[in-house]
Order: sequence, then structure tokens, then C-alpha cells
Amino acid sequence: MMRLVILVLVVLLAACSQSDQLRSLEQPDDKKPVFGDTFIEGSIGDASTLLPILASDSASSTINGLVYSGLVRYNGDLKVVGDLAESWDISEDNLTITFHLRKNITWHDGVPMTSADVLFTYQLYVDPETPTAYAESYRQVKKAEAPDDYTFKVTYEQPYAPALISWSLSILPKHLLEGVKITESRLARHPVGTGPYRFVEWLDGEKIVLEANPDYFAEGPYIKRFVFRIIPDTSTQFLEIQTGGLDYMSLQPLQYDRQTDTPAFKRLFNKYRYLSFGYTYLGYNLKRPLFQDRRVRQALSYAIDKQEIIDGVLLGYGKIATGPYKPDTWVYNPDVPRYDYNPKKARELLAAAGWADRDGDGILDKDGKPFRFTIVTNQGNDLRSKAGEIIQRRFRQVGVDVQLRIIEWATFLKEFIHPGKFDATILGWSTGPDPDQYNIWHSSKTGPRELNFVGYKNAEVDALLEKGRRVFDEQQRKQSYDRIQQILAEDQPYTFLFVPESLSAVASRFHGIKPTAAGIRYNFTQWYVPQRLQKFSR
Repeated sequence: MMRLVILVLVVLLAACSQSDQLRSLEQPDDKKPVFGDTFIEGSIGDASTLLPILASDSASSTINGLVYSGLVRYNGDLKVVGDLAESWDISEDNLTITFHLRKNITWHDGVPMTSADVLFTYQLYVDPETPTAYAESYRQVKKAEAPDDYTFKVTYEQPYAPALISWSLSILPKHLLEGVKITESRLARHPVGTGPYRFVEWLDGEKIVLEANPDYFAEGPYIKRFVFRIIPDTSTQFLEIQTGGLDYMSLQPLQYDRQTDTPAFKRLFNKYRYLSFGYTYLGYNLKRPLFQDRRVRQALSYAIDKQEIIDGVLLGYGKIATGPYKPDTWVYNPDVPRYDYNPKKARELLAAAGWADRDGDGILDKDGKPFRFTIVTNQGNDLRSKAGEIIQRRFRQVGVDVQLRIIEWATFLKEFIHPGKFDATILGWSTGPDPDQYNIWHSSKTGPRELNFVGYKNAEVDALLEKGRRVFDEQQRKQSYDRIQQILAEDQPYTFLFVPESLSAVASRFHGIKPTAAGIRYNFTQWYVPQRLQKFSR
């Protein structure tokens, strides 16, 4: 027992010493960015591919966003600014964009990047043999040309509102992909881009390592090395960040609210919170007969107490979702049908759809079949699994028997979501400032590996999605998206659950973080660690 006490005292003294050292080293604060140190981030899932054209998961997107660059990007104020393009011209009729590329940009292997790479990337996206979910924006282009090495020009058949920001897509290297079947390219495992970080290694299920690109065309990066650690369990991640094994972690509400509210954690980490661009939903496979009656989907939405989920699972760090847009954006429509918790209304709708407990077992049935299905969600996301448990219990109270399955991420995508082999799923979408969601809701996007994997089809929504992307005036666009939200609220292809707040912790030695409407990651290349606070020398 005495040995244990001594050990605990030693650990506490060491922690206090480290905290005091950090505090003293931060005075005076070094405001000048310097190069060095390593940033270690935790992720519940591994990347699937490091070819952005094929990737649809957040882990892959995190890495690809550091390795590759687009022609344009969003800044912290959600304004479109140049990236590979230093400027652009838009014709008076809004049909032609001429991009002027920066000069002297090289790929990570030293080969010069030119407009030929941009043209090749465009051609790859619109190639029907390319299995990508992101081709739609580029199929709007009537003509693409590269008149010289530093000019890329696109002309559209019709005005296309998301046209400019669509060119934030990752530009791919022609010299490494031309003549190669995209699904067999070695770049899926060993990417070569023009971005701020170069690929070093990928150890499956363990980590992905990047290093700073010394030839990066813009300012920075100042952090020498980026390590993406795959830790499927968030509790294990939390232990790692507490012991210094991670510098960044997306916190669970309980961790953010209570477990990090200590003087020791506050000395070593800074916490950030903001309403995320995204939402969590319960999506119904509309190809299954069970969910083809709109009254059934509406009933299931009434049976869920969304505020109970926000209070009990998110600890209040979120807002009720009523559709695919978050409440603090210009496109949000507050005047759509709401599905506040109402089990009586749920039972009435189910009865109207022909569901009743005919055998007295407490489970509704119809045509001799019980109302029974399985909800699948991915391993490692406690918010989804806990929300699923609450939904399961609430459904049982209205006579619906639900099983909940938690599945490892790669298996979840490969065997359930991509082939459409599921009843219902709890998932989330990360969205951006532009409201165009053609890929998620249009009836033409229900094929294998496409984003409308629940199979939603509505002719009016299709027409409105087309109209919304053809006008540039914000108020005119809003009319289309207001109506889309109205229809989705009536159809309930998803039960829109909640818009969560992003809750994160970053080691306090990292400076240059400037929270804005875009969050905190938009200027990662500007983050740095003052020389005296650097933890890793190599």
C-alpha cells in the first residue's frame, strides 16, 4: 500500500511539474510562428483510400485534405479564396470561369503541376468508368480546356451556383494516374499531392504519418509532422490524450462537460465548441416494404424523443434537427412540420397504416408479420450507439421491436451501407456552407456507392434541386431549398435527430488557432508551437 501511495504521489508531482513548466515557458508568449514539433490526432476509424475521388469517409478526408490542394477553398469567414489558383474571372453571363494558376508549384515527387493536371482531374471525374460519388458537379461542365500551362477554363451549359466552390476538389497528378485504372492505382495507399503535407507511411489500423512539404506554395506549414492514430474506442482515446499520447481529440459531451473540467487538463489543453456543419439522422432503407408508407416513417419520428437524446446523450451540446441544414444558416427553414415527441400520434399513424397488435404480444403486426427491424450504426461513435439505445426503447413503447447492431467501420460500409443491405441506420452527414445537396437527395444518386443510399425518390425534390443550383441570387435559391425542406419534413426519409456541437481539445502548446464560423481546422497550416514549448525534436 505504501508503494502505491508513493507511486501516485510521484505521478501527481510529475504532472504538476509538467504543468508548471508549460505555464512558465509560455511567458512571455512567443507570437512568431516557428517550424517544428509533431501533431498527433486520434481517430475512431482508419482511412479507406487516399485517393480523394474514391473516398467518402471522414478519416480519408482528413488525410486527403492535408496531402492535396484544390483550385479554391473556404477561409475562416466561409468566403471562397484561391488555393492552387491565385485568381479567377467569371463571365457576365456566369457561364464561364477562367482560373489563373500559381506558377512554380510542384507535386510531392518534384514534377511541376500545371493546368494539364486540372484538366485530367476533371476528365477523370466525368469518366463513366470512375466509381466516384462526386461526378455530378463536373457533369455540368459543357467544355473544359487548358489553353496554357497556367490557365484552366470551364464553360457551363447553364448557370450553376456551386460552380466556383466545386473546384475545391483535390487536383490529382496526371503523370501518375494517366493510363492506370483508378481503382488499382498505388496512390490509394501512397498518395502524391501538392498540399502542405507529404505522405510518409500507413500502418493499417495503427497510424498514418505525414511530414511537412518544404516546397508548399503557400505560407506554412509550421508543424513538422502529422500523425493520425487509429484508436477505435473513444474511452481509450481519452486515456491517451490525458497521458500525452494525443494532441487533438473530438470529445464526447461527458468528456467535454465533466471529465476535462479540471485544473490539470485546462493547463495542458484548450477546449473549443461550435455548432457543426452536419447532422445525425436515422435513415430508412426505402427499398424495404416496411418503410415505403410515409405514415410509418412519420410515426417512427413521432415516437422518438429528440430532446431526450440531446439532454441525455449530448448533455445539451446540440440542437434538434428538422432537416438537412443547421439552424444558424441562411438556408434554414424554421417553418416545416416538426415531429416533437408524441407516442399517441405515433400509434394513430401506425394504426392508420394497418399495424395493430393482433396477437397480444405487445408487438404490432400486419399480414401476419411483426413490426420488427434492425438499426445498424458504426463502432466507435458513442453518441450514435447511445442514441440508438434510446430510440430502441422508445420504439418498443409504441409496439415496434428493434434490434441495434454496432459494426466496425470498414465492415459497416462495405457489407451494409454500400450494397444497401440494411433496414435502417444511424449516421451523420458533414455538410458545407453551400446548400446544394443534389448527391444526397436526387433520385439519380441511388446506385451502388452513391450517397442517396436510402433510395429516396421524389420528382418535385429532383426539380427543386435542379432549380436551386441554377440561380445565384440567395433569396431565389432559398425559395427552392425552403420547399425542399418542407417536402423532406413531410416525407421523412430520415428522422432528422440532432445537429451536434463540435467539441474538441487541442494541446495548449499549439498556437495560431483562431476559431471562426468555419471552426478551427481551416487554418491548420498556420498552427505552430513556440520553440521553447516543442515536445518532439525530430
